Amino acid sequence: MIRGIHHVAVHVRDMDRMIEFYGDAFGFEVVGEPFRWSESELIDTLVDVPHSAARGAMLRAGSCYMELFQFSAPEPSITRPLQPFDRGYTHFCVDVTAIEEECERLEGLGMRFGQRRPIDLGHVKSIYGRDPEGNLIEIQQTAGDCDFRLDSL
Repeated sequence: MIRGIHHVAVHVRDMDRMIEFYGDAFGFEVVGEPFRWSESELIDTLVDVPHSAARGAMLRAGSCYMELFQFSAPEPSITRPLQPFDRGYTHFCVDVTAIEEECERLEGLGMRFGQRRPIDLGHVKSIYGRDPEGNLIEIQQTAGDCDFRLDSL
C-alpha cells in the first residue's frame, strides 16, 4: 500500500551551508546522524552509481522530509542548475501563508526569485526561486477555495 511521498532528495555542493539555509529558510532540522560512504559496493548498488562517494543528511520540517547529498565521486555530468523545462525532478514546492513576507524573508537568507512578486492565479499565489546553490524551489500560498490545500490533508 502506498502511503505517500516520503522525501525529496537534492544534490548540493556545500552540505553545511545548505543545511543551514534550509533550516533558516523553511525550518528543516537534521534527523538522526548525517552519513557518508566511499568504496561501498552495497551503496554503489543501491544508488546505481559505481565508485560513488558522498555524504548526506535527512532533514524534516512538519510532515515533509528532505534528503541532502554532497557527492565527491563521481564528478557531476551537469554542473549548471536544472531549469524548469529540463527532464527529471526540477523543483519542490513549499506551502506558506503571507507569501509576500515569506519571499522577503527568504531573499534575506540568499534565495533569489525570477519575478518581483508572486503571481496570483486565483486559487493559488506562486513564485519560483533558487536557493543559494541554484536549486529551484516553488513558494505557494493557496486560497481558501483551492482544491489542494495542504491543511486539508
